[in-house]
Amino acid sequence: MKILAIGKSDPKAPPERFKPFLKAEAKRVWELQQLDLIREVYFRQDIPDAVIVLETSSTIEARKILNTLPLVEEKLIDFDIIPLKAYPGFERLFAD
Repeated sequence: MKILAIGKSDPKAPPERFKPFLKAEAKRVWELQQLDLIREVYFRQDIPDAVIVLETSSTIEARKILNTLPLVEEKLIDFDIIPLKAYPGFERLFAD
């Protein structure tokens, strides 16, 4: 199952609060990519929050994976988790 995870930083946390964890965060994201659990990772252009595409069996598994990120463990970020499904509309192009 493809999952879209949209990060939300703690608005009360000053930027310097994040700094001690950024290297560990990058390392963990890389490890999860190597395990093929995280497929894509981005930053939003309008605000400095992450957007992650995961491939998992469920939203529960996605939450467990994201909870291993240092910034989540430190409660500096959280994620909205959105399950995705393939767009079925193309079949309309070929219907009688």
